[in-house]
Amino acid sequence: MNTPLRDRVSRLIVALAMTSGVMTSIIVASTISLPRAAIAEDSQFDRMRAKIAAFVADKMEKLGGSRIVYKVDTDGLRESVVTDLRDDVYKALREGKIAFSGLAIRDGGVELKIADAKGREQLARKLASAAEGLPSHALTVTDGGNGPVRLAPTDGAAAARLHEFVEDSIAMIEQRLKDAGIQLASVLPDGQDRIRIFLPGMMEPERVTAVFARRVKVSFRLIDLSMPAEQAQSGTPPAGTEVLSGFKDKSLYLVARDSALDGDDISYAAPGFASGTKDPIASFRFNGRGTRRFAHVTEENIGRPFAIVLDGKVISAPVIREPITGGSGQISGNFTLEEANSVAMLLRAGSLPGHLGLVDQQVVQPAAKP
Repeated sequence: MNTPLRDRVSRLIVALAMTSGVMTSIIVASTISLPRAAIAEDSQFDRMRAKIAAFVADKMEKLGGSRIVYKVDTDGLRESVVTDLRDDVYKALREGKIAFSGLAIRDGGVELKIADAKGREQLARKLASAAEGLPSHALTVTDGGNGPVRLAPTDGAAAARLHEFVEDSIAMIEQRLKDAGIQLASVLPDGQDRIRIFLPGMMEPERVTAVFARRVKVSFRLIDLSMPAEQAQSGTPPAGTEVLSGFKDKSLYLVARDSALDGDDISYAAPGFASGTKDPIASFRFNGRGTRRFAHVTEENIGRPFAIVLDGKVISAPVIREPITGGSGQISGNFTLEEANSVAMLLRAGSLPGHLGLVDQQVVQPAAKP
């Protein structure tokens, strides 16, 4: 995603200090000094964005156009962060075979009981390890010394997550505008939780908001091997299946209508390069619920192909070679880097509109000529 470099270098480090019988609260977040080149890269990006905004503002004054404002549902965003935290904690507990009880979301955090001090230390290590390579999040970890543990995002972490979400949303909006054939636009943050869009010469803002109202459908479906897809297309496909075409190669796939997982199970996606071939790929990570469901599906269907589907197009159809329990994966498909970036953004697009609400759309008339 297009999250600023200064935010991408932060990583989660969680520490639990165990003081027997004493309530201890710790706030831990890693900080990494940015090299001058990284700061320069961010500054160059900001300057480029400012130039585009100035150019679009000038065009708006001359031509008029549309002004659209979206606002982030900050309460909903924070709830989703805490839900993901609960799922990650549950995954760490199960993988580590740590005995626990009472895992629940309460008052903006996650609470549970771990009677064994070694178990609490093990949970801390697993959470820190699982956070490698993910966007920054800081936690307060409160341990009562006799089993109760509370984990909650800090206010700073919530602000950082909001900033990341706004930047990701801007990238998604820009991609949607490009896909809709709208080339001239300015998409900028407006305060901490709003996004402002200027569209010179466009006097129908409803046309644009309709583009964003459409949710991108992301699904993971098993492929039906009972007959060739071509035969199913020309005849009658098996019950509960449908024929879809490929994202690039236009091949046909006979897939189950029901999704094993969907876009709401994806917590993170980004473009990258395959370690061996260096080909562009889109990598992704499931939340705790998605990790458990994906592990179950892959465990029950070894040797079968499954389709990763975006808006009714199969972008990849790998064969399940072994149970996938780590909660992450990669999608390859002879992508260009731009296509890999687009796929990564689309993988997260399903959840973006759920936290963005339209608060203003209006037509701006051109300035009166002197």
